[in-house]
Amino acid sequence: MKNFLLFLLLFSFASYAQDSGKSCEILFKINTLIQREHFQPKPVDDSLSVFVFETLMGELDSDKNIFLKSEYDYLSKHKYKFGNYLAQKDCSFFEDFAKTYKIALERTKSAIEKIQKTTLDYTARDTVRFTKKDFPFYVKAEDVNKVFTKRLKFEILEDIAKTSTNLDSLQLNFTALEKVSKQKIFETALCKLNSRLDSKEGIEKNIRDSFYTIFCSYFDPHTSYFSYDTKSSFLSGLSTSSLSLGMYVNLNENDELIVQEIVPGGPASNASIIEKGDQILKVSAKKGEDLLVSCSSLEKIGEIIFSDTHKKITFLLRKKNGNQYEVILEKKIMKAEDHLVYSFITSKNNLKVGYINIPSFYTDFDNNSVQGVADDVVKEILKLKKDAIEGLIIDLQNNGGGSMEEAIKLSGMFIDAGPISVLVNNKKEQKIIKDFNRGSVYNGPIVLLVNGNSASASEFFASVLQDYNRALIIGSTTLGKASMQQILPIDGKNEQDFVKITLEKFYRITGKSHQQTGVVPDIQIPALYDSVISREKSYPTALKNDVINVKTRFTPYQRSTLEALIPASEQRIASDVYFNQVKNINQKINVTYNTQKQPILLNFKSVFKEVHSIDEIFNEVKKLTETTIDFQINNTSYETEILKFDEFQKTINDFRIKELKTNAYVLEGINIISDYYSNNKN
Repeated sequence: MKNFLLFLLLFSFASYAQDSGKSCEILFKINTLIQREHFQPKPVDDSLSVFVFETLMGELDSDKNIFLKSEYDYLSKHKYKFGNYLAQKDCSFFEDFAKTYKIALERTKSAIEKIQKTTLDYTARDTVRFTKKDFPFYVKAEDVNKVFTKRLKFEILEDIAKTSTNLDSLQLNFTALEKVSKQKIFETALCKLNSRLDSKEGIEKNIRDSFYTIFCSYFDPHTSYFSYDTKSSFLSGLSTSSLSLGMYVNLNENDELIVQEIVPGGPASNASIIEKGDQILKVSAKKGEDLLVSCSSLEKIGEIIFSDTHKKITFLLRKKNGNQYEVILEKKIMKAEDHLVYSFITSKNNLKVGYINIPSFYTDFDNNSVQGVADDVVKEILKLKKDAIEGLIIDLQNNGGGSMEEAIKLSGMFIDAGPISVLVNNKKEQKIIKDFNRGSVYNGPIVLLVNGNSASASEFFASVLQDYNRALIIGSTTLGKASMQQILPIDGKNEQDFVKITLEKFYRITGKSHQQTGVVPDIQIPALYDSVISREKSYPTALKNDVINVKTRFTPYQRSTLEALIPASEQRIASDVYFNQVKNINQKINVTYNTQKQPILLNFKSVFKEVHSIDEIFNEVKKLTETTIDFQINNTSYETEILKFDEFQKTINDFRIKELKTNAYVLEGINIISDYYSNNKN
């Protein structure tokens, strides 16, 4: 027996040593790749070590109530040593983090299970506090029960308060509602803890993966560690077609994952049982590996649903009447309708203006075909020109970017010929990107719509058209990302571990950069939530803004034509009822967002008041965003014929028209193009 135990101990140690060695090998290769290829590599020093340690601790315990202060202090011995560990290829520190985290999670689980058996008192004078400021780990062993009792009481009261705006009704039925909410909140809390403790991959593996990602993000926010599955999901999101379940899902107001739309002819549709509105309770890509939606990360759920790796998935869903059912879906190649380019003809006062929406800069990675966003935009322009449009609005609002090759290709289609950008690598070598094709796909007036979520490739495209005076840019300042990434394996033989790495920074042909500053529109228009959107400059490791000397010439279009349109537009915006409502709502949002909340009493009335304190703002936002704007929308003649024979496309088309009809920025684009013709007549 003793020999058997000794064998187990030695086997266990050998396995860990092997894991530790592999972890260090991956980390060493990640760093080697970054130091060799990154646009601006940084030394592996104390600054990196502190950043990684604090970020990792924050990720493991974002609310600072799982680790005790003593455990934080214990792990702090590693705070300045990651550089040394990397040099020595010693990754035994992962075991320290895993063991300490497991103890903390188990203690938390025991505390919650103990609290679950008690009757909670909602009449005490306990308070809960909220803060935007970072605060230290403060929990002592004897305070764990107290801390989690307060937290869970708040979550239960919050859950009840969200079910209705009628305080009297909720108070009248409080006992019954509390019973239901208590069960839900405790089940979810314990499920989340169990999913971490009983993870198939193990606590240490999850910590290692987080460590790799945080390590990469020290060099810039867009450099990231990718597993094979993560890489697959990322590329799938940029592709024109991919393996799909044929259904769209989203979170409802209760944070439940709901089937939003079913694609005719897809796997979900062919199952003949799934309906719009059904709630997804559980997903499983492998037998025995079930993920409960209520207690799993959306990233993990999304990885299974959207990646090409998991082709056959088992779902547990619930109908609106409460009946549950299980269904197995096998993905098939389908067109990614949700992010493809589409167009309409918008009009007012008999002026026909083409509208093109570009949701993302997608491309075809696998089939070596010409299909991609640039070619799809050309197709839409040809349809619009056939119907004799007199101007063009290109909508890049909420376009988060994508393929830079497509952005370069599309930019060249709107200028005659010439340089469009300058790429700089880590050797400070400049590469001039040029459009060699004479002529452009469209020569009429263009208005380009952007906002704070327009990023990367969309900013590249907008900056080219702005520098060439080819379009009038309107909206709000873009995100501010002016760098290019590529996904590379950590070595030539490894097909499981990758780094999405920032290789180059791109500059405008003027030598300026919109890194951190964003592309500033020619005409600023108020946008909801604009001041609370996280832009590039909010990331502590973002690359800096700078200017370079560029040895190239370009011939922009005449600026005076565009300049003449600005005063009338600004005057219109200043007096517009819709945009003034946006300003007023933003002021309320800013006050709510920036004001430090006072401690809240843990009784139902206080929590109800807190939960519904933003109802007025929410209702104003909802009413405003659903306001129908006064302009007309029609399909192109080509699309009108197609829709006669395609019911699914007709459904999508109706949804897009309804959404577009509430876009006040489109109306301003139409007005600007109308001013263009009025000015030319004069």
